[in-house]
Amino acid sequence: MKQMKKTSILFVCMGNICRSPTAEAVFRRKVEEAGVSAQFHIDSAGTHGYHIGNHPDERSMRAAMSRGYDMSSLRARQVDREDFLKFDHILAMDRDNLSILKRIAGPELEAKAMLFMEYSSEFPDKEVPDPYYGGQHGFEIVLDRIESASSGLLRAILAAR
Repeated sequence: MKQMKKTSILFVCMGNICRSPTAEAVFRRKVEEAGVSAQFHIDSAGTHGYHIGNHPDERSMRAAMSRGYDMSSLRARQVDREDFLKFDHILAMDRDNLSILKRIAGPELEAKAMLFMEYSSEFPDKEVPDPYYGGQHGFEIVLDRIESASSGLLRAILAAR
């Protein structure tokens, strides 16, 4: 039987401590529940290097854990141009980070970057809002959106195979 190439996905926000590690954890769990973990490589990164090597934000980890997602092993890193060669899909949490990603990629690779929320049919706004400067409710909103987009992303990838 022929070995299927893994689909590689990189989730990206600004600092890689709130939204993108949440997306990594949620999507990883969706893939595990679907029994297709061996078919995916999943990671996250930030467009800025503010928090390299740090755990995700405590509030993000608490909100995620309340829904059964464990982010304790994740560490922040910064996206670089090599990621555009390594990953099939590079999914930005908002338009600002998408714009930065397209600049990093250059014209020949920018098509790999898109808004993650394009995979959600539940939310008309195609951004995952940054919860960093708000209250705990913002982290719940992030989880709601990420869960929706993660389900859509997994459906789309599996349907395309």
